[in-house]
Amino acid sequence: MRDILIIGAGGFIGAVLRYLAILSMQLFKTKTQIPMGTLLVNVAGCLLIGFLAVMAENSKLISTDTRNFLVVGILGAFTTFSTFGYESVFLLKHGLNFHFALNILLQLVLGFAAVWGGMALARLFQIRL
Repeated sequence: MRDILIIGAGGFIGAVLRYLAILSMQLFKTKTQIPMGTLLVNVAGCLLIGFLAVMAENSKLISTDTRNFLVVGILGAFTTFSTFGYESVFLLKHGLNFHFALNILLQLVLGFAAVWGGMALARLFQIRL
């Protein structure tokens, strides 16, 4: 139960930080169609998870509770892309090249397919109401 509370507290902070980061990017008027707020969040999350992963592996500076709070809680809610990036690099680092490529392919293809499927399902549901 303690781990759940630690992760939940971090998750609350990460979700609020995500909202604020995306909101702050809307202050900059850009002529691109790329969602810059989401890009900022994903890149920042990947940078932070990479840094924290090495700090946790190579030192005693980050306890299990701190790792759960920062990595699983805050970064998990801030961006799941950071976890995807870290896990993919982990596979590559351990020589699992096929699994690395398969993970990326499955995450992207199934993720986009699930979004499309969910949207189609919602349209069907709306028609039946």
